[in-house]
Amino acid sequence: MNVFRGPTQFSAGPACALTIGNFDGVHRGHRALLKQLKDGAHERGLASCVMTFEPHPKEFFSPEQAPPRILNLRDKLAAFANIGIDRVVVEHFNNAFARLTPDEFVSEIIVKQLHAKWILIGDDFCYGAKRAGNFASLKAAGEKYGFEVSSIHTVVENGERISSSALRGALANGDMEQATKLLGRPYGISGHIIHGQKLGRTLGFPTLNLAVANHLHHRKPACTGIFTAQVLGLSDKPLPAVASLGVRPTVEDQGRVLLETHIFDFNKEVYGKIITVELLEKIRDEEKYSNLDALTQAIASDAAHARNYFQKKNYV
Repeated sequence: MNVFRGPTQFSAGPACALTIGNFDGVHRGHRALLKQLKDGAHERGLASCVMTFEPHPKEFFSPEQAPPRILNLRDKLAAFANIGIDRVVVEHFNNAFARLTPDEFVSEIIVKQLHAKWILIGDDFCYGAKRAGNFASLKAAGEKYGFEVSSIHTVVENGERISSSALRGALANGDMEQATKLLGRPYGISGHIIHGQKLGRTLGFPTLNLAVANHLHHRKPACTGIFTAQVLGLSDKPLPAVASLGVRPTVEDQGRVLLETHIFDFNKEVYGKIITVELLEKIRDEEKYSNLDALTQAIASDAAHARNYFQKKNYV
């Protein structure tokens, strides 16, 4: 899969079948659209292309009110690659882009730079300044410029839409089973393993640390708490673990969000490696403890809970 930072990098590329959106989560609803895009592109002899945005437009316009990001950009791109998308254009969302009228967006971006011949969009798609463009206006533009436009209805299951909002709700509530159903896979976060304070090692529970968010960038995690987890990327099979995702209230007050993962019976130096931590079950919320002894006891209890989870799983 080729990744382009903005459509100008793409402008010399071939004609494509295009979809446009934030695709936060790349959940089963997104995957239905992306599969149809890939299949339709193949039928038309076109490259499949996804245009997405960084930052999320809501993060750009009102960062304090923006919804939590479900996936970081690395994980979103990995999901696109796993589906088999040929090209992804990551558009830097800024004032200049936000001011493009629907007509300018079509003529300058879709036609001149992306060379789209077929566009597949969701039924709630809007584009251009003030979200003034919609399916009808895009269809009319297609007749003018010579590209085809199709839409796909939102995927509904048991009377409920499979959407990023529904997924955020499940994650915020710690309902990892529901999140897995909406995603079609366990919810995971990837990143480079960084050095921490080594406190976990002192307490007898060494952790692998990933930086998830900090208040300076207005990034909020989609979920927080203590989780039964598994780690991908360090072995040929998932490694069982217990993980803490949050702001570490007992030992830190800087507001940064870390994902700290203790892999059971694992003792290797792996700093700098990229891993994925999948959160399988929420054990409890974060708590602030009065001293490190109380924190250690809580971690031991969480680890025992997670080990029991995997023992039951293996038994079944």
